[in-house]
Amino acid sequence: MKTVLITGCSSGYGLETARYFHDQGWKVIATMRRPRPELLPASERMRVLALDVTQPESIAALVDASGPIDVLVNNAGIGLFGAFEATPMATTRELFETNTFGVMAMTQALLPQFRARRSGVVVNVTSSATLAPMPLVAVYTASKAAIEAYTASLAHELASFGLTVKLVEPGYGPSTRFTENGGARMQGLIPEAYAGYARQVFALFAQPAAVTREIEVAEAVWRAANDQSNQLRFPAGADAVALAATTAPAFARSLTPAGT
Repeated sequence: MKTVLITGCSSGYGLETARYFHDQGWKVIATMRRPRPELLPASERMRVLALDVTQPESIAALVDASGPIDVLVNNAGIGLFGAFEATPMATTRELFETNTFGVMAMTQALLPQFRARRSGVVVNVTSSATLAPMPLVAVYTASKAAIEAYTASLAHELASFGLTVKLVEPGYGPSTRFTENGGARMQGLIPEAYAGYARQVFALFAQPAAVTREIEVAEAVWRAANDQSNQLRFPAGADAVALAATTAPAFARSLTPAGT
């Protein structure tokens, strides 16, 4: 029986992914900054543990408590809408601490056991914003695009140890708590000069041609975690799949890391 460790399970994609892996018979370690076990099935195969991916001591305590892990899913992240001109650099650093450095820190913490066993999978959850430019999410996109480049490079680096690294790229999920979770840090990020443009952007978001459901992301993470091919990227949701198709030549080249 395999064990998956999933970060950011208090809501949205992470919560659904934890439920999905449990339904497939896996042992699940679902992490949250403030654990809420009632959100997940009461089961001997389900553990809900505290984790703040921005705190080294929290990561170390989690790794000590978790035991052997087969798959790491780096899902924890925070969102941001706003004009870059109005975004404080402290807010930019806050996003990178979770969305970028948190992913790297979690991966680095588990690589020694993966390498020693010559077995292990890392699945990094990014965003379809990395597939095509989108307005008012410059900082968020940058934090996710950094993980795209990092993951592609790491896949080469770890292949000789029998380890695999994958990307899951969810589309826009209006049913998630993206805006709610980032509400406080978004205050004041749409100054008057940008207000008219922002209204147009938000109107488009309110009537999307296609959206992503939580279950679609959970299924994509499952496929990535169990994939035996060299495919690197897994778009999740109809809108993400459509975006990937519009960049098909570049996307196809990215599926297989060279030299693997």
